[in-house]
Amino acid sequence: MAAAATRFRLVFHVPTSHLAVTKAAIFSAGAGRYPGPGNYTECCFTVLGTGQFRPGDTANPHLGKVGELEEVQEASVETLCVGEDVVRKAVEALKTAHPYEEPSYSVFKMEDF
Repeated sequence: MAAAATRFRLVFHVPTSHLAVTKAAIFSAGAGRYPGPGNYTECCFTVLGTGQFRPGDTANPHLGKVGELEEVQEASVETLCVGEDVVRKAVEALKTAHPYEEPSYSVFKMEDF
């Protein structure tokens, strides 16, 4: 029996103005697909909240001004990536589609119980 591909959880934060385009980018890269007979695609969980940051002296912020605290309505998105190649492509797509210089994201390797 062949071993199942490693699963990863990609979590990122994005301003709501760029939520749709960012999700479309990661889904095009293969994120959000569940293996199995249901052939589910574009699966994710999204929660709205407030992000904050203060751009440093050398920043070129998409929003806000250098040195000033900025609060932004953002979405936190979680999705499944099956296979290391998929999660790497999804992170690259995220970085390309995301408006920030430094997108906030995390990748977690999941266990199969």
